[in-house]
Amino acid sequence: MTSQICVDSGILLKLLLNEPDSHLAEGLWRGWVTADVQPIAPYLFPFEVTAVLRKLTHRGLIQTEIAEKMLEKALQFDVALQTFDAIHARAWQLATEFGRPTAYDTHYLALAEHVGCAFWTADLRLFNTVNEKLDWVHFLGNYKV
Repeated sequence: MTSQICVDSGILLKLLLNEPDSHLAEGLWRGWVTADVQPIAPYLFPFEVTAVLRKLTHRGLIQTEIAEKMLEKALQFDVALQTFDAIHARAWQLATEFGRPTAYDTHYLALAEHVGCAFWTADLRLFNTVNEKLDWVHFLGNYKV
């Protein structure tokens, strides 16, 4: 049986954009493929990827044609989108518990908690906020290639 791991949009974006820690995301992703691990995410995942690429284009940081190709590539990655009946209520509870101003990130936490798998994030603020209580949350910057 394939194991699962919850991944945030920041990890996938690191695979598309040339950033200082992109090599970490590449190593992590390769490891998952080799170990037959299925990346999962809540249904907001492709919306977040699209929003970030659009924002970068709007700010003039990447050309529209390049962003469109990145988006096409991003949507081809094997990330299984999942949910459960109470995901929004649980995301709200987690956002409240950890003092998060929005509940986007806590949807990832809620899904990983529900499935019982680890969650990997590229968001240092989120990691620092929850890591003392949620030992199944991992930060990309701590990954050793």
